[in-house]
Amino acid sequence: MNNSGDNSLLKNILFGVVVLTGMLAVGYVLIRPESLPQPQSFAPASEARLSIEQVAAKVDAAIEEELADLRTPLTTTPYRADDLTVARRLTLSLAGTLPSVEEIRQLEQIDPGHRTHWFVSRLLEDRRTSYHLAERFARAYVGVDEGPFLVYRRERFVEWLNDQIFHNRPYDDLAREILTGDGLWTDDPSVNFYTAVIDEETGKPDPIRLAGRTSRAFLGMRIDCLQCHDDFLGTMELGSDEDPRDGEQVDFHMLAAFFSDVQNSLAGIKTGVESDYEYELLGDDEATIIEASPPLYEDLMGEEPDLRSRLANWVTHEDNRPFVRATINRVWAIMFNKPLVEPVDNISIVGPWPEAMEVLCDDFIDSDFDLHRLIRVIAATEAFHRSSEAPFDVTDKHTEYLAVFPLTRLRPDQVAGAIVQSTSLSTVDSTSNIVTRLTSFGQQNDFVTRYGDAGEDEFADRGETVTQRLLMFNGDMIRERLDNGLNSPARTAGLSPDMKSAVEVTFLATLSRAPDQIELQHFMRQYEGLGRSERSTKIVDLYWGLINSTEFGWNR
Repeated sequence: MNNSGDNSLLKNILFGVVVLTGMLAVGYVLIRPESLPQPQSFAPASEARLSIEQVAAKVDAAIEEELADLRTPLTTTPYRADDLTVARRLTLSLAGTLPSVEEIRQLEQIDPGHRTHWFVSRLLEDRRTSYHLAERFARAYVGVDEGPFLVYRRERFVEWLNDQIFHNRPYDDLAREILTGDGLWTDDPSVNFYTAVIDEETGKPDPIRLAGRTSRAFLGMRIDCLQCHDDFLGTMELGSDEDPRDGEQVDFHMLAAFFSDVQNSLAGIKTGVESDYEYELLGDDEATIIEASPPLYEDLMGEEPDLRSRLANWVTHEDNRPFVRATINRVWAIMFNKPLVEPVDNISIVGPWPEAMEVLCDDFIDSDFDLHRLIRVIAATEAFHRSSEAPFDVTDKHTEYLAVFPLTRLRPDQVAGAIVQSTSLSTVDSTSNIVTRLTSFGQQNDFVTRYGDAGEDEFADRGETVTQRLLMFNGDMIRERLDNGLNSPARTAGLSPDMKSAVEVTFLATLSRAPDQIELQHFMRQYEGLGRSERSTKIVDLYWGLINSTEFGWNR
């Protein structure tokens, strides 16, 4: 018996099975993508969708009116973004990555009039979205630092937020639990808001840092600027929008006083015996007792039994407009990569505010602080569907007033997510196999660390550094993703029916669009007559070139 011959035959059969399976898999993704489940919340003709579109129309009307009222009126671009560009914007903003070729192929099967609604529904039912949004909000709540050893678990806090956002818990309830949470940081993850700022000397959460976090994250105001002195420059107005006054140092410390009774013990965070909050204000000779009181809209203060409950109910009161505006501004910033009011956490209580923000505030309150609905409304606006291009010179004013869709550089996490997804034909999500998820997670974390995390100030406009460009050119992550024979570059090159299909898939995977005729003809001429190995090398090179292109690195 010829064992070597049998072994050779067996190897050939196995190789054939592998190739056939690969071809079927690629064909499945490229030609007949039916693997993605239909989103349960997709309802093309529902009353909810009609209501969302009506509010979106009001937002657009407010934007148009603001453009017309400018001293030099601006015209909006007549160009509209195509469906794949909108899908790219949505996936980058909500999931921090690109749409997969698998998702694109299925989106193409949806009626054009329902594609955005379908895609938003899909993303809101996807754990990629809830996790990404949880990370974005966590940066405002607890920052990005590791925090105190043992008593702080940032990852538990993010996972808790992930669940709240996935199940669409009303945002006011979510905020209230963060501010009033009790228990151990492992069993009751919301209390990591407090353990993140444990003072090493006292062993208690720092009231000053908590007041700063609360004012920026939940009120969209930089009241912490008053920590050391009164507002001498007239940049911080408090009181109310009808009766504003200059901010004073004591205002900040009255807010900090709400946290004076927070204790940390073996049982975790809890409300202890109410204790005096003392601080030596600028100009005083000694510390004085400062009573807890809100720095604005004092009439909304309730009579709850403990300080934190009083604070939480005041912060989340539906008439406390700064809380609502702060939420609208942050969600808008996440979706446009740019807030309505800049900086994202510094909104005046006296205005002027964009009328579009006020329309969204009213609907957010009327919907009982429904975060998913807010996202759907913003995604349904004409502003979100506008092109970044125009038949006229686009100025900063056009971007500021949303006459065009803002052209912004991707954040580090978005770049990392885009690289991972672009090198996989199928969707990299919570349903992917464990090896894929672990590999992707490790590569993304390492990349963001090297690329440079923007931290809490993630919406600030920053230019690309030389280090970042070199990492894109020569970094381990891109090389490993491109060289892996199981990823899309190798599979696309080896198993596509022809080079035209391979080039088209490469463009879809990286830029979320098909190549135009000039691009397609250019690469087809280059690849004509190449053998299998040469063709594979060329496709890998094309992936590398597109990933390093300007178009890849910008939200457009």
